[in-house]
Amino acid sequence: MTHKLENRIRVFRAEHKLSQSELAEKIGVSRKTISTIEVGKFVPSTVIALKLAELFEVPVEDIFSLIKE
Repeated sequence: MTHKLENRIRVFRAEHKLSQSELAEKIGVSRKTISTIEVGKFVPSTVIALKLAELFEVPVEDIFSLIKE
C-alpha cells in the first residue's frame, strides 16, 4: 500500500489573498517551490511545512494529509 501527500495550500492562499509569489516570499522559498508542492510534484521539508502552518496559524495536519492509494 502506498500513500500520497495531499495539501490545501491553494485553499489557504485564497483565504489569505496571497499569490504563490507572495507566499513564497513570506516563507523564504521560490514561487516554483510553492507551485510544485501545490500540484504534488514535490514533498516539502518539515521546515517548509512548519513555516506554512505558522503563517496560516493552523496545525500542519490542516494543510497536509496522507491519502492511501
